[in-house]
Amino acid sequence: MKVLHVITGLAAGGAEQQLRSLLPYLRARCEVAVLTGHGVVADAIERSGVPVHHVGMRGNRDLRAVGRLARLMRRHRYDVVHTHLYRACVYGRLAARLANVPAIVATEHSIGREHVEGRRLTRPIRALYLASELLGHLTVAVSPTVADRLSRWGVPRSRIVVVPNGVDGGAFGFDAALRRRTRERLGLPDGAFVIGGVGRLEPSKRFDALIRALPPLEHVVLLLVGSGSCESRLRELARATGAERRVIFAGESPEVGALMSAMDVLAAPSVEETFGVAVVEALASGLPVLYDACPAVEDLPPGSAPGARRVAPHRLAAELAELAGQAGPAAGPPRRLPPPEAVRLYDVRHQADQLEGLYLRLLGAAPTEE
Repeated sequence: MKVLHVITGLAAGGAEQQLRSLLPYLRARCEVAVLTGHGVVADAIERSGVPVHHVGMRGNRDLRAVGRLARLMRRHRYDVVHTHLYRACVYGRLAARLANVPAIVATEHSIGREHVEGRRLTRPIRALYLASELLGHLTVAVSPTVADRLSRWGVPRSRIVVVPNGVDGGAFGFDAALRRRTRERLGLPDGAFVIGGVGRLEPSKRFDALIRALPPLEHVVLLLVGSGSCESRLRELARATGAERRVIFAGESPEVGALMSAMDVLAAPSVEETFGVAVVEALASGLPVLYDACPAVEDLPPGSAPGARRVAPHRLAAELAELAGQAGPAAGPPRRLPPPEAVRLYDVRHQADQLEGLYLRLLGAAPTEE
C-alpha cells in the first residue's frame, strides 16, 4: 500500500511534528508532499529515508500547485492520499480527485472555535473547506473536541472519524545526562528553575503571560521552543519587563525531547487547542504541566494525567511562583513524575494501527503493488 501525506508546510509545528513521529510506525510505504517551504521537519523526515516532494506553492491562489500535485499522484500511483492542515486539505483533496486516487483522507489538526491555523475563521474560508471536504472520503478529527467543531461546521458525522494524535513516549523519557548536556548548550545555570513553553509563537498561545510572570521570580528562566509571527513582539516584551536575560528563544527544533529534559515545568496557557501534543510529550518526560485548554487531557477519564492541572489565566503567575519556590536554587532539580496513563493511551502505535485500518477499509480490496 502506497500512501502520500500532503501537508501545507514542514516547519516545527505541532501537526508537522506529529506527522514526523507517525511515519516510522506506519507499515505502508509512505511519501510526503509539502506545499510550501522546507523547514527542519522536512530535513528530519528525509534523513529517516522517507521521500519528500516539494510542490513549490506560491501563495494561497497558486492554482498551478493543484496540477503539480495531481501529476505527482498519477506518476506514483498512490493508493491513499492523506492530507494535513487547511490549505493542504483544500488543494490536496482536489488534486487527488483529479488523479483518481482510490482513497482520500484528511486529518484536521487546527480547527478552533474562531480560528484555523492562526487565521480568523470567515464565511469564505468555511465555505471553501466544506466544498473541498466533499471531494474526500473521510475526515479524521484528532480529538472529540475537533469532531464536534467539524459537525457544527456542517460536516456529516458519518464522514468524521476520531483518531487521537499519538506520542512516542519512549522518545521523551527523562534522561539526567541529556538534561545536563542540554542545559550546558543553552547556557542555563545549574540552579535555574526553567519554565518551558512549546508551540508556535502566535497570539492564541498566550506566551506573553509567561514573560509577564517572570520579573518577580528569581532564578527562573523561560525557555520558548518554536517560532511565529509574535516573536519580535515577545522579545520586546521581555526587554520592557526587564526579563530579557531570562528568556531563551530556542526557535524551531526537531529535538523537543532534549529541550523538555532541560525544563522543570511546562506551561501551556493557550486560549484554545485542538489536542495538545506538547502537554502529552511533557507528561511522558515527567514534567508537571499547567494548562488552560487541552482536549488531550480533558477528553480522558479522571485521573489519567495527574501531573497536568488546569489553571485559570489569572492564577498562572502565582502557580508558577509556587512551583519555583518549592524547588529553589538550593533544593536541586525537581523530582520527575512517572509517565501517567495518558501517555500509554496516546501511544503513537495505536494511532498508526487505527489509520492503517482506516486506509484498508476505504480501499475495500488488496492495495496495488509495484
